[in-house]
Amino acid sequence: MAVEARWFIIHTYSGYENKVAENIEKIVENRKMQDKIFGVCIPLEKVVEVRDDKTVEVERKIFPGYVVVKLAVEYSDKEGEENVLKVPDETWHAIRYTRGVTGFVGPDGKPVPLTADEVKKLGLEKTDSEDGDISRVVTEVSYSEGDLVTITDGIMEGNSGVVEAIDTANNVVRVIVSFMGKEAPVELPLNQVKKAID
Repeated sequence: MAVEARWFIIHTYSGYENKVAENIEKIVENRKMQDKIFGVCIPLEKVVEVRDDKTVEVERKIFPGYVVVKLAVEYSDKEGEENVLKVPDETWHAIRYTRGVTGFVGPDGKPVPLTADEVKKLGLEKTDSEDGDISRVVTEVSYSEGDLVTITDGIMEGNSGVVEAIDTANNVVRVIVSFMGKEAPVELPLNQVKKAID
């Protein structure tokens, strides 16, 4: 019987994600299930919020109420289901009856593994067999393209303009500013611009 590992999503009570992850790690250690449960992850994102002229970095869960686990799977030995992957009963019970877990994500609570594409999008291959969290960085600003903004710092401080483009990857905003009777694009750090009060 061939055995391999796949990632699954489990649903938890809201706010219990960290406790569930800790409980599963304890179960693995206490029951010596290292060959059955390979990893527990809570997908996180670091959000850089730019409000007024302050930059604040906060961490938040990408999927509140969910935890991702990497489990050993095996092919079913039932007749007619030879090519169907399943979570062994011992592993299923250990995860399903962990305090705070409400069930596996799948039809009728039946575990359905993530596809290779979903694993890649979540960045799970980077945590392969490592305990820890998955994280990505997202930048949020309180203004958007087309908004009237005020420049709060630098040589253009006090001038107003319209946001033409926001590049969160490079931490830059391009603003069209009217200066000495002419309109000109100016690139500024995201935290040097705030939405103008209407």
